[in-house]
Amino acid sequence: MTNKAALLYPFFAIVLWAGNVIVSRLSAHTIGPEAITFYRLLLAVALMSLFVAGPAWRNRAVIWPHLGQFAILGFLAMCLFQSLSYLAAETTTATNMAVFTALTPLLTVLLSAVLLRETPTVGMIGGGVLSLAGLVYLVSAGDPAALLRNGVHLGDPLMFVAALVYALYGVLLKRWDLPVASWQSTYMQALCALTIMFPAFLATPAPMRALNAETLPLIAYAGGLASIVLPFFWVRGVQILGPNRCAVFMNLLPVFTALGAIVLLGEPVRAFHIVGGGVTLAGVACAAIFRRPLWAASSSPVAIRS
Repeated sequence: MTNKAALLYPFFAIVLWAGNVIVSRLSAHTIGPEAITFYRLLLAVALMSLFVAGPAWRNRAVIWPHLGQFAILGFLAMCLFQSLSYLAAETTTATNMAVFTALTPLLTVLLSAVLLRETPTVGMIGGGVLSLAGLVYLVSAGDPAALLRNGVHLGDPLMFVAALVYALYGVLLKRWDLPVASWQSTYMQALCALTIMFPAFLATPAPMRALNAETLPLIAYAGGLASIVLPFFWVRGVQILGPNRCAVFMNLLPVFTALGAIVLLGEPVRAFHIVGGGVTLAGVACAAIFRRPLWAASSSPVAIRS
């Protein structure tokens, strides 16, 4: 496959990710966050078992020593991140959710500097400040002073925490570099996450975990397309194009989500969404482009990575 054709992998992954954000909004007040997280994991594990369970069992001698790490990774990405996203969807818009999710690459760079002791860069600092300004403008609906008067919707800080959790997941995945194939790693994380979510699922009131004509399509999308097809597209894209080129596609997430929100949810996109979201994404882009170490900034111009 040519590199141009390979661009379709991250492109369709982001399209499916945007759909997952829409599903999160549709699930608000319809099914409990813990319930839909549990059901999507159950479906994902069932589907992956068809082609991963056998190889994973044969590789159990390698997998078993890392079970604790799989449990931590599964909890972060598949339990906490998803539950926070579904909970945030109750009080914020799909567009805001997508913008916060698109912060993940920047937050990953920031956490890498702290946890992996990677040298901070000019883009990391400048991009972080720019993104913060954009987020303030976004969540305040274009009136930053309103944050002091009225505060913010609970869903916005929840989505920020969710993005931070997913960034931590990415950093730990890089730091541990587990010697297990990607599908087997995802499968083990999902199994661990399913076990962790079971008590929370049982604690969910029966009406908020009911399966019906309204909830089944949401679970099917989340557990099938978003949990199986999306990771496949993304991993293939990273394998062919590299993580940096794929990360650029995260900037499309708010665009596709906003389009879906207009058509499917009737959410209006206003000027503050465009300005605040655009400034936030510009900050994310700065962190990816300007890679000169911070300590060298005063002695030479900032390099731009092509």
